[in-house]
Parts: sequence; C-alpha cells; structure tokens
Amino acid sequence: MNTNNESRRKVTLPGLVKKMQSGEQIVQMAIYDYRSAVIADRVGIDILCVSDSGAMALFGHKSTVTVSFDEVMMMAKAIDRGSQYGLRMVDMPYMSFHVSPEQAVENAGRFVAEANAEVMKCEGNQHHAKNIEAIVKAGIPVQGHIGITPMRIPQLGGFRAQGKTADEAKALVDDAWAMVDAGCFSILCEVTSEEVCQYLTETLPVPVISLGAGNKAHGVHIITCDLFHLYEEHTPRHSKVYVDLIPIIEDVYSQYRDEVCQHVYPGPEHTVYMPQDERDRFSEMVQWKVGQDRQKFA
Repeated sequence: MNTNNESRRKVTLPGLVKKMQSGEQIVQMAIYDYRSAVIADRVGIDILCVSDSGAMALFGHKSTVTVSFDEVMMMAKAIDRGSQYGLRMVDMPYMSFHVSPEQAVENAGRFVAEANAEVMKCEGNQHHAKNIEAIVKAGIPVQGHIGITPMRIPQLGGFRAQGKTADEAKALVDDAWAMVDAGCFSILCEVTSEEVCQYLTETLPVPVISLGAGNKAHGVHIITCDLFHLYEEHTPRHSKVYVDLIPIIEDVYSQYRDEVCQHVYPGPEHTVYMPQDERDRFSEMVQWKVGQDRQKFA
C-alpha cells in the first residue's frame, strides 16, 4: 500500500468500485477521535467510520442504543479535523433515520453540513430501505449494514452470529438486496456466517465489507478499540487484539502516581527556574528566604 502523501489521492466511491473489480481489499475502520483519524489517514485506511461504538469506549455507554446524536456529531467533527484522504463515514445513531424519510434526510444532511461527512452507514434490514433510499436520493451515499445490528440486539436475541440457518441466511440476502435497490453503495456484513458474506460478495453489484464475517469479502472493517483491547467489557471473538494497551497504560499511570507521591516528578528537567539575579530580587521584594539551594538541582 502506498502511504506517500505526495502521491496519494482522495478515496472516492468510484475508487472503491475499482478496488472491488481489481480484487484489491478495501480497509475500513471505526475511528472516533482526532488522533486516531490522523494516524489512520496517514497509513492509508480507505474508510474512516465514525462508529457509535466509539461512544461506548469514549463515553462509557453500555450499548449503542443510548448514544446520542450530539455525541456522534462530536466524534464526526473530530474525524473531519484529523483526516484528508480517507472517506469519512458516519454511523447514523439509534432512531436518527428510523422515523420517516424526512427525518432520515434531515439528520444525514446535518452530518454533512456540520461535520463535513461524506457518506452515511445505516444499520437495519429491508424495512428501513425506504428511509435509506430517501437519504441516497438527497445526494448522500449510504453503506447498508446487515447481520448483527447493535441497535436491534434484543430483537436478534443478543450478540449472536446471524445467518447460521438457511432461513436466516435467505432473510439477510433479502435485506442486502433491499438496501442495494435503495441505492446503497456498499453493504457491511457484521458477524454473519461466512457463507452469507461470500454469497453476497459474489452476487451483489457493490462492494461487500466483512465485520467478523470471514475474509471472502471485498474488504474488512474493525473497531479501533478492539485492536488494542481498550474496551475491556467485551472482546468480540471476531476481533484480533494486536497489542493489549491496558497493562501498558496501567503501568504508566502507576509510575506517575508513585513518582508524584515520592516527589520524584516533576524533576529539575521538568521545572522552570528564575535567573539568579531575578530570584534574588524577588526574594528581597517579598522578604522570602528560599529554603532550597537551587544549585542542588543543577
């Protein structure tokens, strides 16, 4: 992958189609803070998705259902400030596009106008296709999201893989086609059986992205905090922890705590001192006898 900024081009929808046609993998990540966006953009991530799961890691939500529109907007604005090349996608939060086509267009439009978002991602099934179609017709591209859709966990019976039976698999295929017919430029399969994801990859006219649905798709999506085990409450089976940052962070916090308690930090190298003549004048002005010899810190 070419990560030379001088030769890089902005990721576009036609560019994603070219990747699909050439067999080059599309790399998608859930990104929700400025620094992560800067780094992801620097290394060449194709799609930076402002995921409502980010609010679970950043703000302590127990599920994506309680994440507010304003919290997603805050994250979307941060990603806009930190990215230049990657396609900026916003995962539309719970009940932000479900009520009516008008509501869907208005809220998607707000993410574009206020956070400079380029595309939306909408969880759901064929019953949401009408509202998704309205967003697309308003000129805002949408990635459809099927399979495990966290906004409908109670309805799905919890976090369990979808499409393990023939009936479930056929229903997922119907959901995917309904979203494609609504104009979606891509379909994300979250924790579906590999067979469903592979079938859709081979039959849909748009890129298919796998999130825990095997490696036969046109691309893969992962949630940033899962890469580093930063969301300790749950580590999905399908996510790979590349490095566990929790013990590293704990060690640094503990060192900091101990050095403060032992008067080790801040040390002389972290401290600003007055010039000697100004120090003497200051002592005279306030009649302060300095109890420490500064030369000891030199």
